[in-house]
Amino acid sequence: MPKVLLVEDEKDLLLLISESLEIHGYTVSSASSGSEALDALRDHGPFDVVVSDIAMPGALTGIDVAQAVVGQHPGVRVILTSGHPLSHFPPIPKAVEFLSKPYRAKQLLDMIGDVRT
Repeated sequence: MPKVLLVEDEKDLLLLISESLEIHGYTVSSASSGSEALDALRDHGPFDVVVSDIAMPGALTGIDVAQAVVGQHPGVRVILTSGHPLSHFPPIPKAVEFLSKPYRAKQLLDMIGDVRT
């Protein structure tokens, strides 16, 4: 089963999306901050996909997480999410995709669905 690291500081959204991914056959690890995400990458990887909110509490943003993933795990797909336009943030790495909030679980599933192939 493909492994997904889901990084989201909104607890309800984290639970909802985790459950949706698991129902559709993904193994999900979750983190609620950038530092937790980096710990999960180190301790529970490798992952097939990392999905991360951009704006989170703490010193590390989703962009920091994306840069770490792209630099250390180049084969891992990264999807960043935010309720703010991408123009409000520093540039994201080229290989990283963006999904605007609010999004439906199906939108995310469609984006990561081809990981199984």
